[in-house]
Parts: sequence; structure tokens; C-alpha cells
Amino acid sequence: MTILERRDTEAVAHLTMNAPDRLNALSDEMLAALQAEFEALSGDSSIRAVILSGSGKAFCAGHDLKQMTAGRQSEDGGKDYFKDLFTRCATMMQSIQRLPQPVIAQVHGIATAAGCQLVASCDMAVAAEGTRFGVNGVNIGLFCSTPMVALSRNIPRKQAFEMLTTGQFIDATRAETLGLVNRVVPQDQLASATEELAQTVAAKLGVAVKIGKQAFYEQLQMPLSEAYDYTGDVMVQNMLWRETEAGIDAFLNKETPKWEQ
Repeated sequence: MTILERRDTEAVAHLTMNAPDRLNALSDEMLAALQAEFEALSGDSSIRAVILSGSGKAFCAGHDLKQMTAGRQSEDGGKDYFKDLFTRCATMMQSIQRLPQPVIAQVHGIATAAGCQLVASCDMAVAAEGTRFGVNGVNIGLFCSTPMVALSRNIPRKQAFEMLTTGQFIDATRAETLGLVNRVVPQDQLASATEELAQTVAAKLGVAVKIGKQAFYEQLQMPLSEAYDYTGDVMVQNMLWRETEAGIDAFLNKETPKWEQ
């Protein structure tokens, strides 16, 4: 059984975490598979959008606690293993935002702890009705400090802090209200709704979305005036592209642009 499956539909890559017996936990093997696939996608110009989903009854239940417990058997009590684990996980999460293609989480069942972090790290998310989200490590004495990084950059700080300190779950409707997910749909429409969003993105000029995604995350870290200076330069660069000129001409002539990239 392949722990991470990939199939492509036109310009959309579908990645499915395939460890349903472990609720698609972010085991060492899953982290490695996700990292390798994201690295492959970063150089694949034929793909313009990515959908990330989980098989079985859950999207992702976070880190593999059995593996983490086994890591304690080393002489240092697991210190080096845990440091390496959280570093690898952080690298994988950041790889999502560094990808040129937008990544959409297709979420169902539960997304907990690092699984919730995974949703928050994706560029967009579509959730099925009934999905529950939580950073519930505090319930077992482990504060979700690394998931906190992504979560607190997605939702208001007081709501994030409440989730982190109470370990309580929120439902999909609340997640949409807070901004953790883009939309909530019936379970039987989850795949089609996510596919529709991905295909809409994939139909755009790929290089424009690429430069736009990079600029989106870069400007978020800048003061206001610096952000305007930076994004102004990005728009100048974008405007000088032949494909952009063709797109504007097509719009003015009430035609549909036809792009090669």
C-alpha cells in the first residue's frame, strides 16, 4: 500500500494520505512522502493546483503518538528524535507555502493537532459538514506549540488561544466563520466542490498565480509601506509579460484569453 497516493486530473494534482488505520497520522513515513511529493511538484510546470486529502474516516489526526513514544527509548529520552521530528514537520508545512501552485486541503472527519496545522498551512481549504478541528494536545499534557504557528496565522488570536488551552474542538461551520476553511459543503459534495475550486485556479495563467502566491506570503511579513513598494514591483514585472498583455487584449476585445503557461 502506498502511504501517499497521487493522481492528476488535467492540471490538478490530487494527493491522498493513505494510512486510514492510523487516521493518516503524520508518521515519519508520511512526512517523508509528503516532503518528497511537494519537492517534485515544485518543479512540475504542468500542475497548476494541488488538492490534499485523507483516506478513510479522517483527514489527519496529527503526529503518530506511537512512534513518538518509541522515540523515548533512546539514551537521551527522545530529545534528538523529537527535535528532528518537529524540524522535519515544520519544513514540510513551509514547503506548502513555498510551492508555486496553490494547495487546497479537502477535509473530512477530523483534523487534529498537527493535522489541524496541516489544514492551516494549506493555501485554501474545503471542509465537509460535520468535520471537527482541534489543537487538542493539551488534553494529554502536550501543548500544540508548533501547530499554533500556523493556526494563529489563520484565525484571530483569542480564538486560537482558546482552542490551544482548552483542547476543545470546533465544527466546520465555526472553522469557516473564523477563516480556517474557505467553505463548508455536504459530505457527498466535498470532492466535487474541491475539484471545482482547484480547476478554477488551474485555469488561470500559471506564472501569474505563481508570482502572486509568492508575493502574498512575502507581503504579509512586511510593514504597510514596504509591502506596497514590493507588490508594486511585482505588478510591474507581471505587466511586462507577453501573456499578461495578451490577457488584457482579450478582455478588451471580450474574448477568452488563451495562455501557454
